Amino acid sequence: MTEQSNTEGMVGLDEPKKMTREDWRKKKELEEQRKLGNAPAEVDEEGKDINPHIPQYISSVPWYVDPSKRPTLKHQRPQTEEAPQYSAIGEWYKRGVQENEVATKYRKGGCENCGAMTHKKKDCLERPRKVGAKFTGRAIAADEHSQILLSLDYDGKRDRWNGYDPEEHQRIVEEYAKVDLAKRTLKAQKLQDELASGKLDQSVSEREHDSEDEDEDKYADDIDMPGQNFDSKRRITVRNLRIREDTAKYLRNLDPNSAYYDPKTRAMRENPYSNTGMNDDEVGYAGDNFVRYSGDTITMAQTQMFAWEAYERGSEVHLQADPTKLELLHRSFKVKKEDFKEMQREGILEKYGGSEHLDAPPRELLLAQTEDYLEYSRHGAVLKGLEKAVARSKYEEDVLINNHTKKKEKLKTVGISLFCTGMMALGCYVVFKFGVCPLQALEAEDRRVKHVESMMQLDERKRPYSSLQEVKAPTEEEMEAFRIKRPRPDDPMASFLGQ
Repeated sequence: MTEQSNTEGMVGLDEPKKMTREDWRKKKELEEQRKLGNAPAEVDEEGKDINPHIPQYISSVPWYVDPSKRPTLKHQRPQTEEAPQYSAIGEWYKRGVQENEVATKYRKGGCENCGAMTHKKKDCLERPRKVGAKFTGRAIAADEHSQILLSLDYDGKRDRWNGYDPEEHQRIVEEYAKVDLAKRTLKAQKLQDELASGKLDQSVSEREHDSEDEDEDKYADDIDMPGQNFDSKRRITVRNLRIREDTAKYLRNLDPNSAYYDPKTRAMRENPYSNTGMNDDEVGYAGDNFVRYSGDTITMAQTQMFAWEAYERGSEVHLQADPTKLELLHRSFKVKKEDFKEMQREGILEKYGGSEHLDAPPRELLLAQTEDYLEYSRHGAVLKGLEKAVARSKYEEDVLINNHTKKKEKLKTVGISLFCTGMMALGCYVVFKFGVCPLQALEAEDRRVKHVESMMQLDERKRPYSSLQEVKAPTEEEMEAFRIKRPRPDDPMASFLGQ
């Protein structure tokens, strides 16, 4: 009996018995009917339908795994028990510090600098204290949150919004909603005040309210972008191509030194014909700057500047929104400005006088005739009267003082040639003592100056050492020679010393 049961157990682990020919034929017919849709699809153990077109070697469970199981696709799907577990999308590190408990004295094992228990002294981010919290026991810092260990998948590691708090954006939305509500309330209050004062009609206020709602419901489909026209009805885009007869900007002047053409913005700001001698009005294209600063462009720019300045001072004007209102306001501003200038001018003349000087002849009449004497020959050539004017300076010239008979006198003292400069002409005399400032001291000073200049022109590494030279106080002759040779920047003849 025992041997028979063991034999049956061994037979149960072997591959299933072969099907009879009749069973095989019925099975094939059932598969064909399922493929045609005439028979219901086979159901696996989880109650899901099995596609009849899936081959048998995929849907059937191998006999060596469990021959008693029905056909299923569970073994083809990812196994949940073997799949790696990743952190949820809402999990992230906690920011800040713990606020529930605050330590009042130093705890063993904490940071020696601030006293927190969640890090050590080398990882502390606070400013290093002169005496740490370990020794003072005061100003113990709060503990940081114990952070969790996140396990992120491939997409989670590269998610730019990972850890983003949506409440931050909600605060921005609420702030803008409050601003919009305040604007609406202010505008409604303004309309009510105008209605109460009788400046505005009821129908006009309703029309403005309707237009305000219409302005908010604008769509980009109705706007023509520069360079293309978008038809919202047919959903097609038409490019505005350049006409072939138009000459390209970079082909107008092939000289490489002419105006620069920017291929990215297709702009040529300067005039390409500037080096040809042609005027701007003689050429068909004079550059983008010519178009930009011609016509009503300057007037438009001045109006825009006035609109900005008026808006800063509290006037609700806009160049695109209310062009007529802005133009009338600008004209009235110009009239008031001219009236103010005229009133200010009259006030100054009334207070200080001098109106008779403003009645002088025009500048053209004043400069048209002069008192210069000219003599002409019978052929029209100038004979006399156009002598070259002598350049005058701020110093007195051609004034002979102190018994001088010439503009430049030469003085000779102990073999030294000196010339009278501006300082001597003003009454300054050079006094030499007997035996002081000989010719040898001046020549030695010249040699010293030339030696210093030659040394300064050499490289620092090639200059000879001067520590072995004898250092002594300068003599009186050397000091006098230095004072004579020293250039003075306030001397009016200093620029002629090197000539």
